[in-house]
Amino acid sequence: MKAASLKEIKTELNNRSTQELLELCLRLSKFKKENKELITYLLFESANEEAFIRSIKTKIDEDFENINTKTYYFIKKSIRKILREIKKFIRYSQNKETEVELLLYFCHKLKDFKPSIKRNTTLTNLYNRQIEYIQKKVSTLHEDLQYDYEMEMEELLNK
Repeated sequence: MKAASLKEIKTELNNRSTQELLELCLRLSKFKKENKELITYLLFESANEEAFIRSIKTKIDEDFENINTKTYYFIKKSIRKILREIKKFIRYSQNKETEVELLLYFCHKLKDFKPSIKRNTTLTNLYNRQIEYIQKKVSTLHEDLQYDYEMEMEELLNK
């Protein structure tokens, strides 16, 4: 089965009734966890972005506490998983400030992580890539926000 283009889907959705759209959304939410998470974000959390960011930060804290620190293999695997989840939540939000905020928080947690990531090249490179990515994103924001985030970046880099 070939998937329809976005334009075709949009046209077809315009031709459907409200009840049919409701049924389609509910059916979509049954198929994938990500669909259900996205609908949850759009319906309940998109109105209060600060609460959404706080809940994600709490989840990041819990995930960092649950990392198996016996070997760097497990640490790398867990940290990549945390970063994947953060990127998924960022895609839901599509807000640049939320993206910068969550990635900065992730970098702070990674920098303070014990055992130190400096002993592992892969983790150090992952951290450096995220810092570079954040710097690119910050440059696209409003000037006031740029200043605030650059101050936070300086603090992160000087730790």
